[in-house]
Amino acid sequence: MSDRARPTMGMVELVGFLAVAMSLNALAIDIVLPGLPALGASLDIAEPNRRQLVIVVYLIAMGASQLVHGPLADRYGRRPTLLAGLAIYAVAGLASALAPSFAVLIAARAVQGFGAGAARVVAVSIARDRYRGAEMARVMSLVTMTFLVVPILAPSIGQVMLWVASWRWIFVVLAVAGAALALWARARLDETLDPANRRALTPRAVAAALREVVTTRATAVPMLAMATASGALMAYVTSSQQVFQDGFGVGASFALLFALIAVTMSAAAFANARLVRRVGPARLARRALHAMIATSALAAALAVSDRLSLPAFELLSCLTMMSFGFVGSNLNAVAMEPMGHLAGTASSVIGAVSTVASAILGGVVGHLFDGTARPLLVATLVLAVVARGLLLLAPTVRPPRPA
Repeated sequence: MSDRARPTMGMVELVGFLAVAMSLNALAIDIVLPGLPALGASLDIAEPNRRQLVIVVYLIAMGASQLVHGPLADRYGRRPTLLAGLAIYAVAGLASALAPSFAVLIAARAVQGFGAGAARVVAVSIARDRYRGAEMARVMSLVTMTFLVVPILAPSIGQVMLWVASWRWIFVVLAVAGAALALWARARLDETLDPANRRALTPRAVAAALREVVTTRATAVPMLAMATASGALMAYVTSSQQVFQDGFGVGASFALLFALIAVTMSAAAFANARLVRRVGPARLARRALHAMIATSALAAALAVSDRLSLPAFELLSCLTMMSFGFVGSNLNAVAMEPMGHLAGTASSVIGAVSTVASAILGGVVGHLFDGTARPLLVATLVLAVVARGLLLLAPTVRPPRPA
């Protein structure tokens, strides 16, 4: 079927499609979390903190790969880039399921992360191809609200699977999910890249595009702020299983408590979609960071003074991550606003920087786990403060006057 003959997705289907595309990354992380202890025992991982490499390596590969997928999407189009990435994702999922050793599993997860980078780049690029400014932020909020169903459900799905099957079947599910999205894209996704924005794939052209993205202050500053704030989210992801199960001793209830945090983020994304056109994405992000600083400061103070109970940790984590729910999609939209003419490359740089930086930050915080929530909460406070400080460097943009 040619692109011209292929039906164009309406907004509702497009939001659903982009949500599923972006949720592949959340699925590849959150469904694995309950299986980390079983995985570690099966593959003879003596040091519990090493299990986090299954998450961290995937994230770093996914982030770095976006620097490849972005220029490809700007040259060959969004659709073929996505289909190629999904094929890699699915095959690597099967390789992970069959891994005979921890080293092979880590290698397969790196390859899977490489394929997953295409889904993230193409999803944001398609959104920017069709929308801009506050409208793009609204669409991305709807996408975020929808795909956050995955971190709500995925840990519970993973836990249920462990009751009836081996941890290896978790990776089979990931392979099936990637293949299913590829079939949907092949049947329904049209090409959104404007032929006028198709760029040459030469070292000079790619270097020029990358240089424009990183030297445009209106893009670089929110990108760095988003990367720093996302480090707090990844710290929660990498540390949550140990904090809940080893620190607070909650056992299988971890999946439910983790899901509740994701619910608050989804609620924030829903509220953001309703507020962003009235308040503006930049202002909403700043206010959300203020709230994130306040809640994480209280949590860190309780942790440092050894007065942090499980209910207090859960409540303050929900409030902190709810605040983050107003940060990510808004700063992404602000960073993408000047980059409509090279959306694929810009999306790849923004995604690569935010993903790799947040994965490294999250991995470092996770490695500092000492049996308590103290390292996680102190790090969250520091990262939120740094993110808000970075936004002080952003250029001032006056909102357009109503016609």
